[in-house]
Amino acid sequence: MAPETVENPVAPEPAFAPRTDFARLTAQTDAIRGEIGKIIVGQQDLLELLLTAVLADGHVLLEGVPGVAKTLMAKLLARTLEVPFSRIQFTPDLMPSDVLGTSVFRQNKADFEFRPGPIFASVVLIDEINRAPAKTQSALFEVMEERTVTQDGTTYPMQEPFLVLATQNPIEQEGTYRLPEAQLDRFLFKLHVGYPTLAEEVQILSGHHAGRGSTHLEAVQPILSAADLHALRQQVRQQRVEANILDYIAKLVGQTRAHKSLYLGASPRASLALLNGAKALAALRGRDFVTPEDVQFLAPSVLRHRIMLTPEREMEGGTPDEVVKQIMQQIEVPR
Repeated sequence: MAPETVENPVAPEPAFAPRTDFARLTAQTDAIRGEIGKIIVGQQDLLELLLTAVLADGHVLLEGVPGVAKTLMAKLLARTLEVPFSRIQFTPDLMPSDVLGTSVFRQNKADFEFRPGPIFASVVLIDEINRAPAKTQSALFEVMEERTVTQDGTTYPMQEPFLVLATQNPIEQEGTYRLPEAQLDRFLFKLHVGYPTLAEEVQILSGHHAGRGSTHLEAVQPILSAADLHALRQQVRQQRVEANILDYIAKLVGQTRAHKSLYLGASPRASLALLNGAKALAALRGRDFVTPEDVQFLAPSVLRHRIMLTPEREMEGGTPDEVVKQIMQQIEVPR
């Protein structure tokens, strides 16, 4: 009788093997951190949030006192991306045409030609965004949300990627204008840029004293092309998000509309911002699934500029971040 043939058993796949390989994403984002680290000391959390916004395809508002490297950080991040960059210095006399562009009459053809403004770039740094009046601020509404500019009845699409990095000083009020809520809502994150620690400031001083005081932006090399960034964003969009995480995000944002300390709650755009940001953050941290900790880490940056305190809570010295923290403590965390 012939012996039975035994087939080679197939090894079972690991139960928790990641479905997406983030080796390339990790290598490229680590390279960006390294390039920016040539100039900037510290600010690791800020850089992680900026990279999260880049991967999530969202605009960022950087707020901090003068001298904490808000503009420098934005310029360095732009240099690591191999895409067109422009900088716009907002001033009280800036007009919408100075940002979007204008139509110029051509005598030889007897028609008008549209000359694009500085907003037509992939990374746009808007310095001191709150120094321009409401008329100029409103020029950004369409381009930040719809990624198009409409001029004289013609719509001009922006090229991908399109990222606005704006800075503002929270202290100085002379010659500034408050940003409209509709415009603030178009920023994915509002990030606070704080002071360096004592050790970091000593490192800054040591570097300056050793002759590295001048900022050589040329030392920072581009890492990501537009095609590379598009591929990474496609990976981020495919992240796993369980139903209980979606429910958690909805409850967090929904609670801002019912909280007694808030006059204005966050819109569904905030929920989408939390979802997209959490996907990107999880990818940055090497995971192909979103956890409640990702949502909690991003909640202050997503919500602080989308909610308004009641006058009573404001007079008591409350802050939006404190209310967001209270809301997170009230909502049960899914496990």
